[in-house]
Amino acid sequence: MVHTVERVIGGKTLTIQTGKLAGNADGAVMVRYGDTVLLVAACMSPQPRTGIDFFPLTVEFEERMYAAGKIPGGFIKREGRPSLDATLAARITDRTIRPRFPKALHNEVQVVITVLSADRENIPDVLGIVGASAALGLSSIPFNGPVSGVRVGLKGGQFVANPTYNEVDESLIDLIVAGSSDAVVMVEAGAKQVPESTMLDAIRFGHEVNREIIGMIQELIGLAGKPKVTVAEPKLDPVVAAAIAPRIRDGMAAAVAMLGKAEREDDLNAMAKQMVMQLEGEFTEEDVLAVFQIELKRQMRSNILDQGRRPDGRATTEVRPIWCEVGLLPRTHGSAVFTRGQTQILSVVTLGSPGDQQKLDNLSPNERKRYIHHYNFPPYSTGEVRRMGGTGRRELGHGALAERAVFAVLPEQEAFPYTIRIVSEAISSNGSTSMGSVCGSTLSLMDAGVPIVAPVSGVAMGLIMNDDGRFAVLTDIAGMEDHMGDMDFKVAGTSTGITALQMDIKVAGLPFPVLEQALAQAKDGRMFILGKMMETIQEARSNLSPYAPRLTTISIDPEKIRFLIGPGGKTIRSITEEAKVTIDVDNDGTVVIGSTSEEGTNKAIRMIEALTKEVEPGQVYTGKVTRTMNFGAFVEIAPGKEGMVHISELADYRVNSVEDVVHVGDEIMVQVIEIDRMGRINLSRRAAMESAEGGARNDGEGGEGEPRPVAAGGEGGPPRRFDGPRGGDRPRPGFGGGRPGGPPRGDRR
Repeated sequence: MVHTVERVIGGKTLTIQTGKLAGNADGAVMVRYGDTVLLVAACMSPQPRTGIDFFPLTVEFEERMYAAGKIPGGFIKREGRPSLDATLAARITDRTIRPRFPKALHNEVQVVITVLSADRENIPDVLGIVGASAALGLSSIPFNGPVSGVRVGLKGGQFVANPTYNEVDESLIDLIVAGSSDAVVMVEAGAKQVPESTMLDAIRFGHEVNREIIGMIQELIGLAGKPKVTVAEPKLDPVVAAAIAPRIRDGMAAAVAMLGKAEREDDLNAMAKQMVMQLEGEFTEEDVLAVFQIELKRQMRSNILDQGRRPDGRATTEVRPIWCEVGLLPRTHGSAVFTRGQTQILSVVTLGSPGDQQKLDNLSPNERKRYIHHYNFPPYSTGEVRRMGGTGRRELGHGALAERAVFAVLPEQEAFPYTIRIVSEAISSNGSTSMGSVCGSTLSLMDAGVPIVAPVSGVAMGLIMNDDGRFAVLTDIAGMEDHMGDMDFKVAGTSTGITALQMDIKVAGLPFPVLEQALAQAKDGRMFILGKMMETIQEARSNLSPYAPRLTTISIDPEKIRFLIGPGGKTIRSITEEAKVTIDVDNDGTVVIGSTSEEGTNKAIRMIEALTKEVEPGQVYTGKVTRTMNFGAFVEIAPGKEGMVHISELADYRVNSVEDVVHVGDEIMVQVIEIDRMGRINLSRRAAMESAEGGARNDGEGGEGEPRPVAAGGEGGPPRRFDGPRGGDRPRPGFGGGRPGGPPRGDRR
C-alpha cells in the first residue's frame, strides 16, 4: 500500500512517500521537493559481524546524471566514483544518523540515497538526511529516531528554509542543521563572517523547521512502520568489574596525567598488558581489557569535570603552544607551517591561470571552481604504518571544510583572476588537523601574495558531559579528548565573524546552552590562535613569487573572439606556442594571458591585438610581406587584413627596386596612413620608422634594423597586469630552527 505525507516547508511542498518503489528493501521512501526527487533505501544484514568493536554503517549518495538530463563526461559515459558533492552529502547523513543506533549493534547497515530527478534549483543533500531517517524509521532496523535535516540561509535579514542554489550564493550563511525533536545532532556551515549570535539564531530556526519535518516522518511511521529488531546490550558481569576495577585504578591516574601523547600511550599499553598477565587465570583477557577501557574513560572524564585538568595538563580554555613559519619552500608560490602542540600542517599554494579551474561533473548548476583545497593525511602523521591508497572520505571532508572556511575571504575573481590551489599535508597529528589546515591555508595565501580580505583561524572544541547534567567545554581538543569525549565542534572565522562550522556529537543531542557556551569559548580560542599567526606575517605580501605566472587582462570585441580562436582552435594554439603563454577567453571578450615572461606576454598581446583590433590610420603593425610588385609590396598586418606599401613609402630615401629593401616573407614595421573609400589599406614603412619613439633612421646603408612598435591597448583600455617582481633575490629558507617564522623574503612586505 502506498502512503504519502506532505507539508509546506520553506514555501515549497515536501513529500515523503513509501510503498511504491523498492519493495524488497527493509525500508524505502521517495522524497520530493520541487522537482528534485530522491529514492532512499535501508537494509541490514541478518547476522552481526564478529570480531569487531565498531558499528559497520555505510551511507552511499548516488548521483545519476540522467536526473539532470545529462550524459556523464569522459570516455566511458557512465557514472564512476562519487563526486565531491556526493561524498560530502553521504557524510552529513552518516554523521547525523550514526549516533542514533544502539552501541551493541554490529550488523551491517547500508543506506543508499539515489538522486532520480534534479531540478538544479533545490539542493538534494539535506533531503538525503530526511529520506534516510524516514527509511530507517519505517524499517525493522533498530534506530533511535526520527531525525531531520534542513538547510538555512540568511537573505535580506531573514532566515530562509532550504534555499535554492542561487539563494545560497546570495546568502550570508549556508547552514545545515540536523537534529531530533528535542536537540541538535549535527551542524555544517559556511558563512561570510557572521557573528556568533546570528549563527546561534540560525541554528534555532533550523531546529524548529526540523521539528516540523520530524512530525511528518512520525506520521508516516505510524501508517507503515515495521516492528524493530531488538539488540541485546552486552553487559559486563558487575562482580567481575568490581573485582578488576580497583586493581586497574591504582596506576591509571598517573598514566592519564602524563603530558606527552606518545609517552602516555606507551604507558597505558604497558599497563594493559601487565594487568592481563597479573589477572590471567582469574579473568579473561577480554574482560580485563573491557574494564581497562571503562576505567580509562572514567578517569579522564573525572579529571576534567572534578579537577579541571586535561590529559596534557591544560585548563579547559587553554590552547596548546603554537609556532608558525612562512616561506619554507623555495620554489613554490607560497608555503607555511602551522604547528599547534603535536599537530603540524604544511600548506602549499599554487597559482594558475583561469584555464586551470576545476571542471565539475555533477548535478549542481556550478560547472567550475577557482579555489581548490586538498588535504592529505599520511600514516606517519600518527606514527603508524598502513597502506596508502586513494583519497578517503575523511580526507575529502576535511579538505572541503578548510576550503569553505577560507573561501569567504578570497578576493573577487575580477580583482585577482588566478586559480588557487592549496594542498595541506597533515605531517603530524594529535587532534584537529582540519582546523590546523585552515590556519596553514591562511598563512600560505598571505605568503603567496593573495590579497585575502582578512586572515582566518580555526579551533576544535570538545565536550565532556555527565548524566548528572555537569559538563565542560574544552578548547583545542587533542586526540584522546576527541576519542573519549562527547563532541567535536570545529569553528573557523576572522576577527569579524564565523566563516565555517562543523559539529559532530556522540550523545543523543546537544542542548542550546552548551552550544552557546561552545561558540563563545571557540571565539576566544580562535582569536588567540589568530594573534599567534599575525606574529609571523601580518598581511599578504605585496608581490607574487617570481615563480608564479603573471596574468595580464585585456578586452576585445566579443564579435572578434572567433578570429582569436581560429578554425578548430588553430590560431589561439599557435599564439600560445609561439609566445609561450596561456590564454583564456571569456564570452564577454575578456582575455587573460598568463606567462612568467614579460616578453612573452607583450608578444601575445601584439598578436591578439593584430587579430582583433580595428585597423585605423596612424596604427603601427608588424606585418609579413606576402607579395612584391614593381610599384610596391603587399603586407599582411593581421590574418585576412592586407595593405600595400607603395615603393615611395618603403624608405626615407629613393628606392629603385622593391627587392632592394624587402622580400617575400620579411617581417617589417608599417604604419597605416590611409583607408580609402573601398576599404583598401595603404601602409608606410617610412612613416613607421619616423614615428617610432627612439627608432633609428635608416640612411639607406643598412641602418640599425626595424624600430619597435608602439604598443596599443585592447578594446577596453590598457592591459591590467597582476605581477611585480619581489625585490632583490629570494633567499633560500633554512629547514632547521626558524621559529617563529624568520624574516620576510626581499621586499615582499
